[in-house]
Amino acid sequence: MSRIAIQADGLVRDFGPIRALDHLSFEVPAGIVFGFLGPNGAGKTTAIRTFLGLVEPSAGSARVLGFDTRREGGQIRERSGALLEHHGLYERLTAEQNLDFAGRIWRMSSGDRRARIRELLEQFGLWDRRLEAAGKWSRGMKQKLAVARAVFHRPQLVFLDEPTAGLDPVASAALREDLAALATGQGVTVFLTTHNLVEAERLCDLVGVIRRGRLAALGPPSSLRPNDSPVLRVTGTGIDQAIATEAAALPGVVSASLVHGALEVRLADGTRPAALVAMLVERGVGIDEVRRVRQSLEETFLELVNDPADGSGRAEESR
Repeated sequence: MSRIAIQADGLVRDFGPIRALDHLSFEVPAGIVFGFLGPNGAGKTTAIRTFLGLVEPSAGSARVLGFDTRREGGQIRERSGALLEHHGLYERLTAEQNLDFAGRIWRMSSGDRRARIRELLEQFGLWDRRLEAAGKWSRGMKQKLAVARAVFHRPQLVFLDEPTAGLDPVASAALREDLAALATGQGVTVFLTTHNLVEAERLCDLVGVIRRGRLAALGPPSSLRPNDSPVLRVTGTGIDQAIATEAAALPGVVSASLVHGALEVRLADGTRPAALVAMLVERGVGIDEVRRVRQSLEETFLELVNDPADGSGRAEESR
């Protein structure tokens, strides 16, 4: 297997006057969990369909598992699994029957199917429920079964579109552990789209942020945030909008605002907080704590995808 699972080189995809992918270029190493982040309409689903050879790019090229998406889509799909908008389970069939049916489609032998069913259902914690109809299960259990079906034929790469959407926190955490095990234990490359920034930070080895069809950022989750963001969070009594306004006027202060009753002050590089603290004390603020805080991945994400000048239409994610 190639050490690079996905290689996009200047991908462009137009739907009439709408440009869904705009010279998109990046690489995804094999055997990792890759998160593809972006707002609705950014081009995430179009990119997945292009990588699977279901949509032909208007310009540029992509190779997936070493195969060209224009000419060798069949080979890519044979070696990939996908769980996109709907779980697609047969709800009248049992969990065991759903997976067995998938194995038959992939022309796996009966012995291989039986072994794989047990392996995956045990891995996903579903073995004891294997004889129950899938329609009676919770959404989280159905999603786990759908992921198991997507990887049943032992693909090298699996595409998952919002796999934890709508799940409760417990079910989401359990599914994240299962997805991480696919990459670390079985060497599967997991390519997932998500709006859950906490999920991306905890699960993904590498993330790409897409905005209006263009790559806005690429790197490990930790690299997308400033390592030592000069932001101070002050909590205490007597903090109000007048204090925030006065703090914003101090030399070396980039911005100051009230956030849930606390004062958050962004300082210019090299600025010390002494003048700020002195002003607060002079104004009678009862300071409980002054601490430096890191910018969250969510804040970074919003900065990356925010485009005030964007007034154009976008291709729908269902494309």
